[in-house]
Amino acid sequence: MKKKIQFSLVYRDMWQSSGKFQPRKEELERIAPAIIEMGCFSRVETNGGAFEQVNLLAGENPNDAVRAFCAPFNKVGIKTHMLDRGLNALRMYPVPDDVRALMYKVKHAQGVDIPRIFDGLNDVRNIIPSIKWAAEAGMTPQGTLCITTSPIHTLGYYVDIADKLIEAGAQEICLKDMAGIGQPALLGQLTKAIKDKYPHIIIEYHGHSGPGLSMASILEVCNNGADIIDTAIEPLSWGKVHPDVITVQSMLKNEGFDVPEINMAAYMKARALTQEFIDEWLGYFINPQNKLMSSLLLGCGLPGGMMGSMMADLEGIRGTINNLRKKKGDSELSKDDMLIKLFDEVAYVWPRVGYPPLVTPFSQYVKNIALMNLLTIEQGKGRFVMMDDSMWGMILGRSGKIPGAIDPQLVELAKKQGREFTDVDAHTLIPNALDDFKTEMKENGWDFGKDDEELFELAMHPEQYRNYKSGQAKKNFLADLQKAKDAKLGSKLSVEQLAAFKHAKADAIVAPVKGQVFWEFNGDGEAAPSVEPYIGKEYEEGVAFCYILSPWGEFVTVPAALGGKLVEINAKQGTRINKGDVIAYIERDQLS
Repeated sequence: MKKKIQFSLVYRDMWQSSGKFQPRKEELERIAPAIIEMGCFSRVETNGGAFEQVNLLAGENPNDAVRAFCAPFNKVGIKTHMLDRGLNALRMYPVPDDVRALMYKVKHAQGVDIPRIFDGLNDVRNIIPSIKWAAEAGMTPQGTLCITTSPIHTLGYYVDIADKLIEAGAQEICLKDMAGIGQPALLGQLTKAIKDKYPHIIIEYHGHSGPGLSMASILEVCNNGADIIDTAIEPLSWGKVHPDVITVQSMLKNEGFDVPEINMAAYMKARALTQEFIDEWLGYFINPQNKLMSSLLLGCGLPGGMMGSMMADLEGIRGTINNLRKKKGDSELSKDDMLIKLFDEVAYVWPRVGYPPLVTPFSQYVKNIALMNLLTIEQGKGRFVMMDDSMWGMILGRSGKIPGAIDPQLVELAKKQGREFTDVDAHTLIPNALDDFKTEMKENGWDFGKDDEELFELAMHPEQYRNYKSGQAKKNFLADLQKAKDAKLGSKLSVEQLAAFKHAKADAIVAPVKGQVFWEFNGDGEAAPSVEPYIGKEYEEGVAFCYILSPWGEFVTVPAALGGKLVEINAKQGTRINKGDVIAYIERDQLS
């Protein structure tokens, strides 16, 4: 029998590569026992990447979610890991050193064992400090190679990076094939080269299934010494996501590897729970395109998880381009025409901006440059005339060293615009910031949290954390969820049918008098201007729903009828209404 191969369940990435949000704390607590019962996972990816941010956007506390999800795995000896964007840590732009260092202390205290530390440019200067901080915090730092296919991303290129990361203290190496375009032969050669040189180093392969190479790549890396394979489970496996553990296990077992058995009853339980989370609310934010594989991804090299947002962006640009073409007497472009044009433009742009690995956030930058080029070419302005500071920051070296050479045209354009290239170590450009955030926490009377985890959240995601603390994030999320539900229902019903459907299940809150609507009453004789309540807010029977300032100057309380969940608002803050007008609809849990 061949060597032992372990499996990791990338439960976090399954969701991130499928849609916008992550399961809530209570949902993660429910799925964890089923994952453990499956008996085939030595590791689970519990957090990292955009996990914290999207929790905050949903009005949830990510610290509670991380602790709750990690705890059952910690108890049974299953390793937990997180995705760490190096210089960018858990967000899309650079993070100060003191905030990055704090992250590892916080995450280790929360039960995370392994940070998978990558840099979108494979610049080791953005990874090495994190390796040191992670080790100091008691974690096992995993250095990461972002895999892509280009003339400069050779075997020697990747082995050199691995050498530097291992020398800096990386105890493991991850081959992060984020777009699934890594060629199996090269991945096998790379695995062997690292294993031959460092037999004690654990190698973990992470490959997306989008263009269809991942199973061949898994077989190659395993035959050349890989130790751990990242996998997914239904209903989120395959498509633009990751191969399913059942298929991976079957292939490797028949190849003669020592692989763990899968408790299928537990697999079906985890599968059903995941589907339940999708049906409850998460599915409203999943793009159906992400469930489909596409060979087209091989041509452009973009991660499949971008397909949803990319198509939305493309459709917006298509309308503008077609208007321009109409004026010129040219034929309109279809969605497929535009997609081919975009992929061709990415292929044009990518080498000219130095072949940055197409992973967050540089995949977005390259796509955005290509998209803007399509528009400006149609306008007759040429290429590279609509690039923001983020795109230029990548090109100029402010995010780290670009692997390849920048096209002379862009070098000249930068000079004309007074932009300067730099080879400085990117993290030195960002001043420490924790003291300022500590001051803000104290001024607001906010608790630093267990192990300073709340301080960390504010420092990592300032805007999102403030909105979470104010309650605005929850309001925005519930409103977005209601819109998504309405849109899904509305795709099958007319406007009139949709309104009738919603209203049939709800009680109308009717204005008892003519006047002006206010949503809060402070008790001192004055209704303070405020925003309307969020969709989904629960009301008890008879409590005050809102107030109406009558023409005679009296505030009239409008009760919440029999109580329930707010499903529709028909009158905005300050709206003048007549007696009998519907202010809102409240849906009872059980209609009498």
